[in-house]
Amino acid sequence: MAVRDEIRKILPEVDEIKDQGLREKVLATWEAGLARGGWKPADIARIPFTLLKPVKISFADHVRGVTKICIAAADTFDEVYKGALKVDRDTLIAGALLHDVGKLLEIAEKDGTFAKSKDGALVRHPFSGLALADAQGLPAEVLHIIATHSKEGDHGKRTAEAIVLHLADFMNFDPLEG
Repeated sequence: MAVRDEIRKILPEVDEIKDQGLREKVLATWEAGLARGGWKPADIARIPFTLLKPVKISFADHVRGVTKICIAAADTFDEVYKGALKVDRDTLIAGALLHDVGKLLEIAEKDGTFAKSKDGALVRHPFSGLALADAQGLPAEVLHIIATHSKEGDHGKRTAEAIVLHLADFMNFDPLEG
């Protein structure tokens, strides 16, 4: 099975992106992150989504959970607010799928134990994720979401899509025991 097909199987929400060019760039970013981090697509389902709390939630499950909440929010805004509260659905989904892609460079595995990589100790995942996505030609709107999704984005103005993603991400982190 091709790498992109494996990524699609693990992260089926990628097919929610209607713009084919954007979808392909999202997949290319995941491919680049996997290759550069020395991972295989199946590892996305093994890597813990955080090293900050002892949780049993995989990287794939976290990305999917955040993405599904973003999709639900975008659909709810369209249904209820009828255009009065606008988010670009494709941009939001792309940002949600890629918000943590830099963790492929931030986390390393040695003898079955996950820890910060040497590079990850110096460059946090919002920055490495931004670099991976920029190298694949993702638009600035998606790069903004990746860059501002975590605490690093707290000192600037977030777009509507970045606000939704930021809140969805922390909804999937803050309530966890640990």
